[in-house]
Amino acid sequence: MFEKLRNGLSGLVEKISTTELKAEKLRPILSNFKLNLIENDVAVEVADHVCKELEKRLDGVQVKRLEDRKEIVRKNLHEILLSILTSDKMISLLEQVKEKRNANEPYVIVFVGINGTGKTTSIAKVANLLMKKGHSVILACSDTYRAGSIEQLEEHAKRLGVRIIKHRYGADPAAVAYDAIAHAKAHGTSAVLIDTAGRIQTNKNLMNELGKIKRVIDPDLTILTIDALTGNDAVMQAEEFHKSVGIDGTILTKVDADVNGGAALSVTYVTGKPIVFIGTGQKYEDLEEFNPERFTQMILR
Repeated sequence: MFEKLRNGLSGLVEKISTTELKAEKLRPILSNFKLNLIENDVAVEVADHVCKELEKRLDGVQVKRLEDRKEIVRKNLHEILLSILTSDKMISLLEQVKEKRNANEPYVIVFVGINGTGKTTSIAKVANLLMKKGHSVILACSDTYRAGSIEQLEEHAKRLGVRIIKHRYGADPAAVAYDAIAHAKAHGTSAVLIDTAGRIQTNKNLMNELGKIKRVIDPDLTILTIDALTGNDAVMQAEEFHKSVGIDGTILTKVDADVNGGAALSVTYVTGKPIVFIGTGQKYEDLEEFNPERFTQMILR
């Protein structure tokens, strides 16, 4: 995964390491690198930030006789990328669920995102993860619009052996979520995972309805699912959802098929919110906690 981004970064390190470290020498190289980043689904503003930061850090640096020039470039690039991927509010989901459980309250997560991003599958993966850590889970089908949405979530619930709360199609999504939380409180359930309609981010009515769900239930966490393969559409989705309803973090799906790798950098930068998990396949176990340091090391190999 991320082969193109990795190759672009490697090529940059090679070129700069053979160049005099002065701004006028660096700019042509960084200008080409910026285009390479954009081609790999890195948003323009993010690509611009990376290149400006690198120029600022390397301009005028004196390389000592025994120092490794490549290592100097790589170290600075590593720090820039890591700062983008590291949010001030990193989320430790398992710890937060445990804290709410100790307080005899269910931990409530609302999942948002447009159709096709892998939202419902991601919900099932998170449910599976929580259950493996000893937590009980309820799924709530607040997607009462898309044909087949209830049956899809029911199938996941059946495979996982968890309870699902549902109403009829066309019912009030907020009422479904409210009932699920009430059931969880009555039965001492650890977590409530709420599926919502796959909204097109520019549909204001649906966004307002999503806002209503959040007002009614006041969730602990709102997670946006983003398809890593959608390129710069991922950035637009993240910006619009965050502006309209407020998100706390993202799950980046289909990462295993992503050769570009720019979505991870872009989504974190434009929202200021962390990537909580990455989806790496279709199985319930194919969900990894996102580690900014490990990700940065991987793309800078």
